[in-house]
Order: sequence, then structure tokens, then C-alpha cells
Amino acid sequence: MTSQLDFFAAPVPVTKERVARPQVIAKDAVGIDDETMAHHLETTGNYRILRKLQPRPIVKYPHPGFPRRGIILDTETTGLNYRTDEIIEIGVIAFTFNDAGELGDVTGVYGGLRQPAIAIPADISRLTGITNDMVADQAIDTVLLNALIEPADLIIAHNAGFDRPFCEAFSPVFVHKAWACSVSEIGWSARGFEGSKLGYLIGQSGYFHDCHRAVDDCFALLEVLGQVRPSMVTAPFAELYQASQRSRVRIYAENSPFDMKDHLKARGYRWSDGSDGRPKSWWIELPEETLKGEMHFLRTEIYRWDADPPVKYLTAFDRFRAN
Repeated sequence: MTSQLDFFAAPVPVTKERVARPQVIAKDAVGIDDETMAHHLETTGNYRILRKLQPRPIVKYPHPGFPRRGIILDTETTGLNYRTDEIIEIGVIAFTFNDAGELGDVTGVYGGLRQPAIAIPADISRLTGITNDMVADQAIDTVLLNALIEPADLIIAHNAGFDRPFCEAFSPVFVHKAWACSVSEIGWSARGFEGSKLGYLIGQSGYFHDCHRAVDDCFALLEVLGQVRPSMVTAPFAELYQASQRSRVRIYAENSPFDMKDHLKARGYRWSDGSDGRPKSWWIELPEETLKGEMHFLRTEIYRWDADPPVKYLTAFDRFRAN
């Protein structure tokens, strides 16, 4: 036990023998490279290493066996409303893939800034890093952009419900394309991810990157889509491509009883006030094979008579449009 007098005792001189000096090893002296050190830290179980994402190279002659062409696309805009806001940056990566959902090569990249009709709001500049000075007199090269988009079999966006309306308002080249959403059409939680935001996905895949610039985000998403995590048989892109091949239905519970709104909301229905071109009603989008069961639910639990609510059939060519 320490006595009260011990606090007033003369300090013990510090000698070299009493100081535990950290052992510093110069990597050049022992020939240890960065990756070896990173691997050593990871194997201790006390560290998680994030590696800077290196964009995949662009090849002139892609490997055979990947006949399909895909696009990963990202936009930065002046706001959230495609009717009143504008694209200020677009990033596109073209790549090849096959029917099994395996990625091939990157075959083209385009990134371009665009000066909008109005000044970029300050909060958008803080979010994206894009300033009015950066976009001054800038325009997207539609010739280069169209050369990548036109041959594409599938366009992928991380929140296609946001990007597709903006892109279709910008150019008709996007209108008649099949689209897929890497947020809603992949079961990220089942794959061990804590969220579907790109920052979560890239971090939990072991990388970091310069986020909120369009081309950088596209390369980051491509890397996540192509990575097969432990315990998984296929990469996320295979799941996404399969989902894009399936038909879905959108059911509009028109004229449903008002007192049933909480039941509909709890089941996943969303309300449309009709301003977006949809019928004014509660609605839900589901896989086509669940249509019969959902109609039975509506007729027995909601309407309680043999109702026939409108149904819209959707493919990848129709999904994620503005209405």
C-alpha cells in the first residue's frame, strides 16, 4: 500500500534501462513492403486495413467470353428535383460482362462537368466539392457520352430512381435503356454489409476512395459489385443482373378505405398524391410472382370485396422512371 509520505519522496531518476522504448523497424532495412505490413496488422485481429482503391485499367481489346456491355453511371446535380434541377457532373464507366453475371474489362470512361442555368447552391458545393468556378463554361461532351451509352445492354446507378429521371431529362439516349439499381436490387445485409450507402460498401470491402466525384464513385461501385466476399458464392453484380431480368408489378390500391391506410403502410405501401404522374393512391412494387398473393391480401384484408386495383407490369426498361 502506498503511504501518504510516498507522494513527497524524492523522484526516482529515470534511466535508459527503466524506459520502455518502442521498437521501430525501418522497413527498408528488413525488406518489408507496405502490403506485408498491412497483412501482419490484419492477422493480429486488432486492426482493419483500408487500401486506397486503384481504378481498373481501361483496355482496348477486352477478353473474349464477355459479350454484354454494361454502364455504371453517377450524376451530381443542383438539387433533388429532376424537373427543376440540373446535372452538373456525370461520370460513366463502360465494362463487359457475361450472362452468368461475371465482370470482364473496363472498356471506356467519361467524366464531364456542366454549367447549369442557375448558380450551384452552397450546400451542393459542400456536398460534392463542385463549385461555380469549376463548371464555368463547361459542357458535357454528348458525342463521347453517347458513344458509351448507345451500345449498353444495362445501365447501373446507385439509386437509379434518382439518376434515371435526371439522365432522361438530359438526353434521349437514356430513355430506351434497361436500368438496374445497385441499392434496391441487391440484398446487401444478407451479404454482410451494415448499410447500402456507397461509403459503407466500399469501406467494408476494404477500400477508401475520393467520394462524391462521379467517376471516382463509379469505379468504387464497380469494385464492390465485382468482389466475392467470404461465405458468398457469387459477386453482387451477378445478383443485380439476375434481378434486372425479372419482371415486377406495381399495384395501385386506388379507392382503398381510409381507415386501412395504416395497414397498407405497415405492409410497405407508399402514398402518391398524383403529382408524379402515378394514380392518387397507396402503391407498392413487388416481384411478379407475388401478384396473386398480394391481390388476395387486398381483396380480403383491405377492400373486403372482389376489387380489381390497377396493376402495371415493369421490366428493367420501365423501372426507375419518374412515373
